Amino acid sequence: MRNPHNERVSSDIDGTLAERTCILSGRKAVRGEFIRLAISPDGLVLPDVHARAPGRGAWIGVSRQDLEIAVSKGKLKGALARAYKGAPLSIPEDLADRIEAALVRALTDRLGLELKSGRLLMGSDRIAQNAREGRVEWLAHAADAREDGSRKLDQAWRVGSDAEGSGLRGVTLPLDRETLSVALGRDNVVHLALNDRGSAQRVETLLTRLLHFQGQVTSRNDGETGMDDNDGAAPAVSVTTN
Repeated sequence: MRNPHNERVSSDIDGTLAERTCILSGRKAVRGEFIRLAISPDGLVLPDVHARAPGRGAWIGVSRQDLEIAVSKGKLKGALARAYKGAPLSIPEDLADRIEAALVRALTDRLGLELKSGRLLMGSDRIAQNAREGRVEWLAHAADAREDGSRKLDQAWRVGSDAEGSGLRGVTLPLDRETLSVALGRDNVVHLALNDRGSAQRVETLLTRLLHFQGQVTSRNDGETGMDDNDGAAPAVSVTTN
């Protein structure tokens, strides 16, 4: 990968608190909220969601819809041209698809690692028991989970967390049971739980990034630094390090 001169790469998990600037919106946030772009040796712009490609990269923190608008209007190409100091580059037509697929893969890979480590729980009965005993740090349900099943596990989690009446409930994943089952190599994966706080934080970082790209959550500064419709305005370019 070729990368602009202004940013050094570090690991995906360890560097999530370092601040970055979105080259499209100008919004500043911790890098865990953003997606890194790098350029292949033949000049193709590709997602680097784990921020592991050697060299330096440009960062985006907008939704898929805003990215597609930026591509269609030439804003992304202009921002990257400035970030990469005029290096030859090409933006694939399916860049948004590639980013979303990479974000989904990053999330499911992380869930798989947590499963291998013994920190990911599956199965309604097992999750319910651990939840009631206060040993669940994170709870999630497949997109097509039955409401009554999710509601029962949510209640067990509130009981075990001494949070009855708080509205605490598991997150609904943007993945259905078939996708989760294939990714984790198990049959009929509908509900998931994590019994470790660090694991929960790692998964939440990846999930939030995916949901933001899908437009299902809004970052705190989006209302102030959303996409600029003024075609003549030059988008901000990241000049951060680390």
